[in-house]
Amino acid sequence: MPAKGSNRATNRVWQAARLPFALDLDGVVWLVDQPIPGAAEAVARLRAAGEPVVFVTNNSSQPVAEVEAKLARHGIPATGGVITSAMAVVTLIEPGERVLVCAGPGVVEQLEARGAVPVRDGDADAVVVGFHLDFDYERLRIAARAVRRGARLLATNADSSYPTPDGPIPGGGAILAAVVTATGAEPVVAGKPHAPMADLVRMRLGPSGVMVGDRADTDGEFAVALGYRFALVHTGVTPAGVPVEPVPDLLAPDLLALVTDLGC
Repeated sequence: MPAKGSNRATNRVWQAARLPFALDLDGVVWLVDQPIPGAAEAVARLRAAGEPVVFVTNNSSQPVAEVEAKLARHGIPATGGVITSAMAVVTLIEPGERVLVCAGPGVVEQLEARGAVPVRDGDADAVVVGFHLDFDYERLRIAARAVRRGARLLATNADSSYPTPDGPIPGGGAILAAVVTATGAEPVVAGKPHAPMADLVRMRLGPSGVMVGDRADTDGEFAVALGYRFALVHTGVTPAGVPVEPVPDLLAPDLLALVTDLGC
């Protein structure tokens, strides 16, 4: 589906607006550990043009410092510029609450920073579900038991898939679906495109900006929630030529092509 208007017209509008950029990571900057060609140059060009840039990811599995270090290895300095869904989900938790973790170390880090008590078993005030590669039946059983005993069910994100160089694999939303099926509980989701993550991004970038992502159901809806423009690149989940909703304001093969189209 074509973007709204021509690239040239959109370019003029965006240049005049001088908008900050929120960039997704998985499928935009990298695929797992494989950098997407041109991404580092694209970020450098945006910064050279004076555009504020933050990195907004639903992947909650890693501590923030590890995400920043990975960006640095890919040639993108990003200290203090990463916002994760783990940061968003802990805004739904009060200090001192006992929280059962069905997620990775990134969630544990943010829970501890919040002053909550992360646990791996037993009753809890809340259960947090996020993407982690060691999810298994035992973790499902433990999480489901805590929810059935009264814990609130919270999720870092509901993404059904996660982009890799070999194609999509099950994402955090697939893990969440297992817990929901086992309990019948209605989860509160914190990451893109939901309000807790939107609040964090607005606090950092303000009321207007550009959200760059690889999927409309997460990044596009997040742009709508933020009131930002939506730029879709085809290096992750969404291949070129597939109609999507919401309709992107700009389409590009990759981040570098997008930045070039915008005249940076």
